[in-house]
Amino acid sequence: MSADRIRDRYERLREEVGPGVTVVAATKYVSVEGMAALADAGVEVVGENRAQDLEAKHAVYGDAFRWHFIGHLQSRKAKLVDRICELVHSLDSASSAARLTAPALVEVNLSGESTKSGVAPDGLEAFLGLYGDVRGLMTMPPLAADPEASRPYFRRLRELAGAHGLAELSMGTSQDYRVAVEEGATLIRVGSALWAD
Repeated sequence: MSADRIRDRYERLREEVGPGVTVVAATKYVSVEGMAALADAGVEVVGENRAQDLEAKHAVYGDAFRWHFIGHLQSRKAKLVDRICELVHSLDSASSAARLTAPALVEVNLSGESTKSGVAPDGLEAFLGLYGDVRGLMTMPPLAADPEASRPYFRRLRELAGAHGLAELSMGTSQDYRVAVEEGATLIRVGSALWAD
């Protein structure tokens, strides 16, 4: 994973999605040592899935990045995430809402899949009343080979955000970010688009 290759892909990706979309480099599968290539490539925002990995990587790289939390948030890890992250993409429980203070996006489970985290759409309005600094919404559509299959979920998330006056939409990954951007994403979470062969 060379910094030059990552820089080239990162710059092309940012140009493609435009200035209104934040590219969040998803670092779940990047080692602590591998983060150096991202820093050298000029990546600005990284998103981590696990609180313990967030802590370990932040201890080494600190201010090299702006840190986001994009994985399932356990309430007992909220204080750690709070201390490091400028934005949490995955707020979905009352217990986490009671402990977190960082700006957050509420994760919405639009597919109804039991394996996915998130607030049910019909419970969103009540959930928004639990937290004072919600900036927007996030979702993970069902895994599909065709990126177009994600479009109805992204469109629905945009409609929900609009109905509640929320500006930020975290949706789209390496596989379907183009569709997400067409549907109004303001943040995309990409990994393999930056460094896979």
